[in-house]
Amino acid sequence: MSLSKTLALLLASSLVGTVLAQQPRVYTTADYAQAEKFMPYNTNPLVLHSVEKPEWMADGRAWYRDTGTTGNTFMLLDPAKGTKTRAFDQAKLATALQAAKLAGANGVTIDPNHLPINMFTLSKSDQVVNLSIYGQRVSCDLTGAGVCTVLDKAPASAGVSGGLDVAPNGQQAAFIRDWNLWLRDLATGRETQLTKDGVKDFGYATDNAGWTRSDNPILVWSPDSKRIATFQQDQRKTGELYLTNVTYGHPTLTTLKYPLPGDKDVTMIERVVIDLEKENKPKVVRLKMPPDQHRSTLCDDVSCKGGSGWDDVQWSADSQSLAFVSTSRDHKQEWMRIANPKTGAVREVFSETSPTYYESGNDKVNWHYLAASNEVLWFSERDNWGHLYLYDAQTGKQKLQITKGDWNVTQVLGIDEKARVLYFLGVGKELSNDPYFPMYYRVNFDGTGMQLLTSERADHVITPSPDNRFFIDTFSTPIAPQITVVRDAMGKTVLDVARQDISRLKAVGWIPPVQMQVKARDGETDIYGLLFRPTNFSTEKSYPIINHVYPGPQTGSCGPRTFLAAHGDLQALAELGFIVVCMDGMGTPFRSKSFHDAYFNNLGDNTIPDQVAGMKQLAQRYPWIDLKRAGIYGHSGGGNATAAAMFHDPDFFQVGISESGNHDNRNYEDDWAEKWNGLLVTKADGTSNYDSQANEAAAKNLKGHLLLAHGTMDDNVPPSNTLLVVDALIKANKDFDLLMIPNAHHGYAEAAQYMTRRRWDYFVRNLADATPPHEYAMKSYAEAREAIEGPADIDWGADQP
Repeated sequence: MSLSKTLALLLASSLVGTVLAQQPRVYTTADYAQAEKFMPYNTNPLVLHSVEKPEWMADGRAWYRDTGTTGNTFMLLDPAKGTKTRAFDQAKLATALQAAKLAGANGVTIDPNHLPINMFTLSKSDQVVNLSIYGQRVSCDLTGAGVCTVLDKAPASAGVSGGLDVAPNGQQAAFIRDWNLWLRDLATGRETQLTKDGVKDFGYATDNAGWTRSDNPILVWSPDSKRIATFQQDQRKTGELYLTNVTYGHPTLTTLKYPLPGDKDVTMIERVVIDLEKENKPKVVRLKMPPDQHRSTLCDDVSCKGGSGWDDVQWSADSQSLAFVSTSRDHKQEWMRIANPKTGAVREVFSETSPTYYESGNDKVNWHYLAASNEVLWFSERDNWGHLYLYDAQTGKQKLQITKGDWNVTQVLGIDEKARVLYFLGVGKELSNDPYFPMYYRVNFDGTGMQLLTSERADHVITPSPDNRFFIDTFSTPIAPQITVVRDAMGKTVLDVARQDISRLKAVGWIPPVQMQVKARDGETDIYGLLFRPTNFSTEKSYPIINHVYPGPQTGSCGPRTFLAAHGDLQALAELGFIVVCMDGMGTPFRSKSFHDAYFNNLGDNTIPDQVAGMKQLAQRYPWIDLKRAGIYGHSGGGNATAAAMFHDPDFFQVGISESGNHDNRNYEDDWAEKWNGLLVTKADGTSNYDSQANEAAAKNLKGHLLLAHGTMDDNVPPSNTLLVVDALIKANKDFDLLMIPNAHHGYAEAAQYMTRRRWDYFVRNLADATPPHEYAMKSYAEAREAIEGPADIDWGADQP
């Protein structure tokens, strides 16, 4: 062959190779199946011996569920003896429960490896198990063959809204019927009406924050079970939200009370105490004060626990006085008050104001009424860090600051009033590679004797015993699985409980995320996050980068620093050939007050400047990150942030997926926006301080690919939020993609798997410039949910005894 023909052939071969190399990748079903292996419903069951939410018993022992290959084993801990045993014979208990033919069981088979129990007590040498299951209290004697007796003889009567709130004495329970509060004797079923003047939109113990609602009664029993502190919720003038379902024929109109920022009339509460001392003659004592705001010192609902408790109300141990904190509409002022439950007289003890907003801790209210010593334990960020202060409850004067320094108290978990010792979680005090790791401490009331009780540099989940003699410590990091031990009050380990086994997780190829640290927008402040790579990662390749964002301000993008087998779909998405990151930018909690306040009064910031700064640093640090192919996605607040990123940084982000975003906070519930952005102020020209932060105002700047998604029955973030952006994009003649999910709420439920697949497809097509498999079928929603929560017949919401 001549030299010229040889060269021509080599050139042709080279061109063919180049063309083949430039051909877009076509993803296969196997590629998506490989990614789906790392979804939570596939990875969580591979982790054994997890310990979650252990419970202490009155006798000083504790129980927990140990997760095994076939299900859960109920284990019993005795720290005084240093022992760990099975709590009871699960097979015998399941057989006895089945034979009892419980009314609420609906004929389901009770699996001994998946017992539907949330709480139980033991008696008679641990052979009698008392529990609540399928809405009924049951006592099961396991001394012989095993027999269960239903304790609640009378069935629930009609018209009951929500669940029962059981009194401390365990003999009676309060519930809502027809906007009024009622009392039921649990032994006889006899019912007594406690209030008579409750009506629609002005009912007792009812809860509706707009974005969330519950039919469970919101109240606090006095320790002696003779009084109930609650409120009458006034929504008679509150504005409404209207939603219609997608159906054949005429739709059904759903009308919800839903106050908005700037509304003249919002939901209010009138505080009351119901006196039960005189049998059959309950007395309603209305506290002598004006109607209060429907607010909390911690969250954007009067009840932060989803309809189970009232966070900012505390009785004295002798039931003779009632302490509570009132919050202003804009969350800038708090009033510590004490009421006389017999007369309704209210005394203001002290107040605190903040130029931005006040919070009483992280995920837990930290103030405590110490009636025995006539003191109040108070939490404040007045010196730029979250610390504890002691006040005189009579004079309202500050006695001293208990904790101090450039770190935060996050949660007070134990108070020994006699020994005058506090037990609490704190962050940022110890040197570690992540300031978000909560550690457990003790300190004397006078600020002396500060002691670290957990030495491991890890995320510590603490469950203290009621008497604070012991605590269960479950610690882990994003890359190191759980270890659970029991420690005494000085931090000494007295019992090894469990170690998570992730060998089966590793066997499927799981790799841990990379803990990362970069600088924020100011080039000085450290921000932290996680980076996820494909399991077949190679430094020789180039990868697009995707940012999973949630801007807060009430939380961050990455969540807790505990060990998780899966962080949503972050690892699954990375498996498709992406680098996926999350970063807790400025404006999120668990750092200094100034860090948290970074974009107060400017919700349109969304931490996006920090996300961009961090991604640029990562690209400089890791040459295998292709910053020219940058994507972003998020849900709710993350949906808002995603659209904002696409509109305000259109030359940086090429692809965005915005799900259920609160794009215009003038159209979102009042409490959340008014706390983080201040009250809505309308100027003389008709504009407001909220206008410029609305995403539709910048929609005309879109350059890349944007997918908007929303459920049509979303009663948290109304779908009008996304449709306002749609309207602006149409008027600006912009191309975009839209997915409205019929009848879906804020979480997409049955459509969640479909949304996940569409999310993957969108990034594969538009960021990887590739072709996804046609309509890949993910595991069904029911199968995915059962893999995480257990068999569908389990009543995880069963009442506690």
